[in-house]
Amino acid sequence: MTRQDSPLFRPLTIRSVRLSNRIVMSPMTRSHSPGGVPGRDVAAYYRRRAEGGTGLIVTEGVAIDHPSAVDNPRVPRIYGDDAVEGWAHVVDEVHRAGGRIVPQLWHVGPLWGAMSPVDPAIRPMRPSGVWGEPGATSYPDEYVSRALEPTAPMTEDDIAEVVDAYAEAARVAAEIGFDGVAVHGGHGYLLDSFLWSGTNRRDDRWGGDLERRSRFPAAVVAAIRSAIGTEPPVFYRFSQHKQQNYTARIADTPEELGVLLGALVDAGVDVLDASIRRFDVPAFEGSELGLAGWAKKTTGALTGAVGSVGIGKSLRESRLDGSAPTLDNIAELERRMSAGEFDLVSIGRLHLADPALATRLLRGDPLPRFDRAVHEGRLT
Repeated sequence: MTRQDSPLFRPLTIRSVRLSNRIVMSPMTRSHSPGGVPGRDVAAYYRRRAEGGTGLIVTEGVAIDHPSAVDNPRVPRIYGDDAVEGWAHVVDEVHRAGGRIVPQLWHVGPLWGAMSPVDPAIRPMRPSGVWGEPGATSYPDEYVSRALEPTAPMTEDDIAEVVDAYAEAARVAAEIGFDGVAVHGGHGYLLDSFLWSGTNRRDDRWGGDLERRSRFPAAVVAAIRSAIGTEPPVFYRFSQHKQQNYTARIADTPEELGVLLGALVDAGVDVLDASIRRFDVPAFEGSELGLAGWAKKTTGALTGAVGSVGIGKSLRESRLDGSAPTLDNIAELERRMSAGEFDLVSIGRLHLADPALATRLLRGDPLPRFDRAVHEGRLT
């Protein structure tokens, strides 16, 4: 028995790109690119997911060309001849397997120094010089204490340099042959830090009310769109929660969410990727709609859901106690997709457990079991 009639397996065309199904490999930091250069093992890792039937692969976060973009030397970058050549091989391997792939462009912003020791002479990019309002977090106290020390706010020159770095990364991605561009705009990283009042306390054109807090992310999107033209799609990951505080929010009402996300869509975003720890949790009182559903309702854009698909605990919860029990919530996922709540679903950990996850879902086979000890740190 197969699930060919499932909404998961309906094709979808986004600008110039046709996806064979709605299953997306979610971006996951792998730290297997020494010196920031993706090797043949990375290419094979992504190729296996394309061979397994995944409709779209979104790479792990990729560092743009800026001094404080990413603090882990094993995270891939998208600048420098060696890294660009590595990514070109990745793209070729995925395309040979019939897949589609986009890079997730990344600047960690206030969270500079969270992954690895950093050069103290390099200033983290923070809208107002603050790390954020601490709350529920999985970061150790020692790091939080250091991070809470204020720094100088971003200047106009800083903002212009970062916008240019995003645009150049997108241009290179298009030149390599990537099928589009994804942008990490959630989880307390740089773009998200402008949206969140806990990190953006500016009173100039880049901060203040909701419309002004959305201007910097929108400027980045507009620069990316200008760099790649009108054909490739742009995906944008956003979130309510922050790694500084998992209970933080950028919007308390659907109307507020619409102001922030509408600016991104107007700037050139095609798909809003709503990152939440559980895809089926209501985003606002009075409706069962999740975050992806409200993003679609308030903007009219295509949206994608993510969060604990096939797994009974969120990533943060599983890291705290080491367990990740399987939970077959695919029927609920399909119900919501059939109702038009969202258009794509991003799946992370189950793609680590089985590169042929999409084929498994098509066949109606039992879900694979994610084992953190086996799957999280290995490039299988």
